Amino acid sequence: MEAAEAGGAARAQAAVTAVAAGSAGHAAYGNGHTYAALDLGTNNCRLLIARPERRARRRNSDFLRIVDAFSRIVRLGEGLGRAGRISEAAIERTIAALEVCRDKMEARGVTRARLVATQACRGAANGEEFVERVRERTGLELEVIDRETEARFAARGCGSLADPQAASVLLFDIGGGSTELVWLTRSPASGEARDLHSWTSLELGVVTLAEHFGGRVVDAKTFAAMKQYALDALEAFVQETAEVRRCSRFHLLGTSGTVTTLAGVHLGLERYDRWRVDGLWMSDAEATKAIERLRDMDFEARVANGCIGPQRADLVLAGCAIFEAIREMFPAARTRIADRGLREGMLLELMEADGALHGL
Repeated sequence: MEAAEAGGAARAQAAVTAVAAGSAGHAAYGNGHTYAALDLGTNNCRLLIARPERRARRRNSDFLRIVDAFSRIVRLGEGLGRAGRISEAAIERTIAALEVCRDKMEARGVTRARLVATQACRGAANGEEFVERVRERTGLELEVIDRETEARFAARGCGSLADPQAASVLLFDIGGGSTELVWLTRSPASGEARDLHSWTSLELGVVTLAEHFGGRVVDAKTFAAMKQYALDALEAFVQETAEVRRCSRFHLLGTSGTVTTLAGVHLGLERYDRWRVDGLWMSDAEATKAIERLRDMDFEARVANGCIGPQRADLVLAGCAIFEAIREMFPAARTRIADRGLREGMLLELMEADGALHGL
């Protein structure tokens, strides 16, 4: 056992050394780096590996050529609201996923990376201890980012999906342990670029809400209580943004498992398809109908749905309640769905810092 652990530690250190070496010195332009962004949230562990490349056939002139990706629901924040600590079972699940991420980065020759953890590690009494255990077991150095940085990455990652003619857009990211809202306004200088006018991060997410109210059986009374809880949490940001100009093209821009799942249900997909969901416009009426379809499903039906599955079946209605509250407080005729966000924002910022996007 000790020999196996030593071997794993050596492999982990080799992977980290490669990343660190790439970070130490880099050329200004097409420098050949392979980039990685890891987002460890309250519910998911997600990795994206990419290289800079203009992809003219893709929507919105994406600059990322995806080399590899990994996503696993680890429920790092399971029970955190009650205990205040990350449980041992959640730690072991998460470390197993992070070992997969480490091996993928090593196999793909990643030379530049940013590995971040969000709300669960911010709020847990043993968050620092968990980060240290991850370093010892996997060799990966997690960075616990603050709320503002998380909001900035989300805006950078999916802001290109905003209607370029809209004077302002509300971006929201419903996570496992927190929900970020970012008010984006059109830049007077460029016309299409987006300025971050204001933002907030609420300690409200699908895991925390489902654990508080229950997620398997959600009747009308329970759903109404979840929605009211979210409405109360949103009140301060509603007041803060009350005077911001909203033109006729104002819309919501959603990035999270909640809205991508809703989009899949709306489209009637048997299996989730990112390419059909990312960039999809949903009218207010279509969003309402998709939520009603989900609310009409019992737990077993949600488990059987190809866009939900057993790992999200007890969380998706909590996300719908938060989305309903956002729609009520920030009425908009349409919502654009983004299957992109934090990781893409990190990758783009890393590439920009290297000058790797220059001329693309």
